[in-house]
Amino acid sequence: MCRSATARPTDAASGPKPRSRDTPSRILDVAERLVQVRGFNGFSYADVASELDVTKASLHYHFPGKAELGEALITRYAERFGQALMTIEARTAAAPAMLEAYAGLYADVLRGRRMCLCGMLAAEYQTLPEPIRDAVLAFFDDNEVWLERVLEQGRHERSLRFEGPAREAARVILSGLEGAMLVARSYGDVDRFLAAATGLLASLSGAPAQRPAERSTAPARASGTREEVDGDRPGVDRTAGKLRPR
Repeated sequence: MCRSATARPTDAASGPKPRSRDTPSRILDVAERLVQVRGFNGFSYADVASELDVTKASLHYHFPGKAELGEALITRYAERFGQALMTIEARTAAAPAMLEAYAGLYADVLRGRRMCLCGMLAAEYQTLPEPIRDAVLAFFDDNEVWLERVLEQGRHERSLRFEGPAREAARVILSGLEGAMLVARSYGDVDRFLAAATGLLASLSGAPAQRPAERSTAPARASGTREEVDGDRPGVDRTAGKLRPR
């Protein structure tokens, strides 16, 4: 729910005073959720200021413009995603299981009634400032590099089978998961994503793949139910022991 922003005293010499040392994080939290639900062009500084009950001047104090805010959002999101990938590598040795855990990251975001931050930004790519475009591509490139490494490991161990270069297979996985999220969101049905992810991974391993839902540490929901994934609600928080982007 939004609350009306109230004016706060400012020091003409130093600009608006931060409400607290944690204000930048709070700004990023709200902006990230808005982007993941509405898109980058679907929210304004006024929306963020209203939710936090601060002035727009306070937002500009921490992030001079929306472009700077967008870059900060991607940087933080990419760092969290990178941490999640390192956690997968630390806990999982087999390549097929690593791919299942990777798909589980996307499933957890979707269960939180959100979309992948960079997936949402990619849908608006032509309207974004150049620095944000570059950051979005860097996120996808980093994911492809990680997937390529896992695929090469699986091919070496003969636990994964696919034709052509590992980089091409990595692009198929990334594109498939991002696209499956969009379709699932349109139908309000997480099971659509899970079915698509399961089929995609099974085609690489040559054996029935475990559904990402069964590997996730997110709160369980009744199977077979239709879930809304397009609501304006906070995403899934990271739980102890496993880092997940929201």
